[in-house]
Amino acid sequence: MRLISTLLLLLLITVGSSSASPTSWRKRVREPCKRLVFYFHDIVYNGHNAKNATAAIVGAPAMANRTILAGQSHFGDLVVFDDPITLDNNLHSPPVGRAQGFYIYDKKDIFTAWLGFSFVFNSTEHKGSINFAGADPLMNKTRDISVIGGTGDFFMSRGVATLSTDAFEGEVYFRLRVEINLFECW
Repeated sequence: MRLISTLLLLLLITVGSSSASPTSWRKRVREPCKRLVFYFHDIVYNGHNAKNATAAIVGAPAMANRTILAGQSHFGDLVVFDDPITLDNNLHSPPVGRAQGFYIYDKKDIFTAWLGFSFVFNSTEHKGSINFAGADPLMNKTRDISVIGGTGDFFMSRGVATLSTDAFEGEVYFRLRVEINLFECW
């Protein structure tokens, strides 16, 4: 009788633990451990705005002018940047860090770029960096790129950053809204 009771108890435990639906398990796993929203402001050097510029064209197609983005889709331009990061969409708000990296316009017939950059923080709220890389199909309203690591408060973070163009003025200024969802936090 005792053996039957033990087996029945083990059967109930096994059935009970396997009854959790895969959907509920996935929802728990997919909840971010940290959510952040920042804006970064890119001001491309155009030959006249050296005092305010935060980005410069450092590579361009042969015979191209490195103060003006190339052609219709800027194909072949390589831009490096050191942009302020703010908590709101105001360029004149106090920066909480810097967005530092590069983007390469990588398609001839439509605006797309490949990004590699870091958010570098040294404020009272955050210290360290978050590193990003991925394709940026600029014509899409929102684009996801990978969070591939971090340091300090963001040590070994992994996740997804959703980019959206919040504003742009010609080919000199644009502002991106970056919503970061981290799924690995230490």
